[in-house]
Amino acid sequence: MQVPTDITLLKIDGDRRRNPILLVHGIMDTRLKMRHISKYLRDLGWEVFDIDLVPNNGDTRLELLAQQVAILVDRIAPHQPIDLLGFSMGGLVTRYYLQRLGGIDRVQRFITISTPHNGTIAAHFSMRPACIQMRPHSDFIRDLNSDVDRLNLLNFTSLWTPFDLIILPPSSSQLGIGAEMQIPALTHPLMVSDRRTFKAISDALSQPVRSPT
Repeated sequence: MQVPTDITLLKIDGDRRRNPILLVHGIMDTRLKMRHISKYLRDLGWEVFDIDLVPNNGDTRLELLAQQVAILVDRIAPHQPIDLLGFSMGGLVTRYYLQRLGGIDRVQRFITISTPHNGTIAAHFSMRPACIQMRPHSDFIRDLNSDVDRLNLLNFTSLWTPFDLIILPPSSSQLGIGAEMQIPALTHPLMVSDRRTFKAISDALSQPVRSPT
């Protein structure tokens, strides 16, 4: 499979009766951050794809990173639905893809892990474009949350920890819609290696798809 030179793709074969799932990492991370989740899902039979967002350091606006996700989804599953998981900044990138780039019509299940849905105070420590967008009350956050109810069109699950020191306040990961689970991992990074997170992900991916209204 050919992929753009600025996007790295890892494909793991799995049970094709299930939707393939794309994992999207957070700021300053690579696809390796998602390796524990990837292995867990692979062992359960899912077909898993990972992406390296380029650049990963906040120097590019989140809208442009979402375009990378859109390109990859079209290549992964041009003729079938897909499920999507975003960690931290990756949750906002994938939300933009869903809500602004037509992904809502392609994705059936959407999971975010420790994502600053309402921004994070920690983003004030950087002037990089993506960090500015992740601040509370930023234009980017306001825009996505203006029609957040669109996420009710699919199976949406938010996982978060009350001990998060990157997403401040930790409750910013709550949107008040869809399903929500608190995973008491002791730090932000541990959310993607905690077995309670793994179980919550597999449960969410196993849920029947929401019927169109």
